[in-house]
Amino acid sequence: MMRRKKKELAEPENHERWLISYADFITLLFAFFVVMYSISSVNEGKYKTLSDSLGEAFSKRQSQSAISGREGTPFTVVQPIQIGEEPMTVQPVELPHPTLEEVEKKHELSEEILRERRNLIEASEQMSEVLAPFIEKDLVAVKKHDFWIELEMNSELLFASGEAELSPKALPVLKKVSEIVRRMPNVINVEGHTDTVPISTVKFPSNWELSSARATSVVREFVNEGIAPSRLSAVGYGEFHPIADNSSEAGRFQNRRVVVVLMSHAFARYGANDEERAKLLNITPVTEAEINNTQGSP
Repeated sequence: MMRRKKKELAEPENHERWLISYADFITLLFAFFVVMYSISSVNEGKYKTLSDSLGEAFSKRQSQSAISGREGTPFTVVQPIQIGEEPMTVQPVELPHPTLEEVEKKHELSEEILRERRNLIEASEQMSEVLAPFIEKDLVAVKKHDFWIELEMNSELLFASGEAELSPKALPVLKKVSEIVRRMPNVINVEGHTDTVPISTVKFPSNWELSSARATSVVREFVNEGIAPSRLSAVGYGEFHPIADNSSEAGRFQNRRVVVVLMSHAFARYGANDEERAKLLNITPVTEAEINNTQGSP
């Protein structure tokens, strides 16, 4: 008698395998948040500053609203919220600008240059006196500085429009100026200026040529009046150094000018050599060897 083989039982299907993948996912997610938390940093100081500033701002606004009787109507402007440490403010450094009296008391300059400054002030006062009628008409201006004076003459007083030859009415003015500066040894720079209206002629292709020619005409007249040519120089600035707005006729009128600058010896290029300039300023001159040593040092 044959025995029956027992049916082999089929292995039951596992329906909970997804739990393994789910657990791996949760583990990775947890690790991700742990890493994110570890690399993040919370600045408690900044948070506390922000919190205090917000509380102060809202408390001020509420108190001001209660006083004014109208909500949202503060009397004062709330200061901006400061985050973190308050930035350090750098105070501007005040550079010394002593007056002539203070310089004389401290003896910072030599007696020669102090005497020269007094002579420049006296010359400016004399110019203001003899040219008073033209100053009243805004055709001439005298400007005093510490180490030079400027005599500003409008081109209408000296030249015809678009021309560089001196007009007859300019000669008496330049003669009076020459009488004042002739006896002084200072260097004289004559500067020509124009407005922005372009000029294009055979004689003057641009305002550069016109301004230079006008300055040269004034220099030539000074030479005729007996001023040494070695003291004189002429330069044309064209329209590039205005003193007024060129968009109006009044501004262009002011910009068309010739400026006579009477320079101090200590600051003029050809007024004195380095040793004489150092003596006038009462300083020790720097030698060429010292300059070379300074440039060669690391």
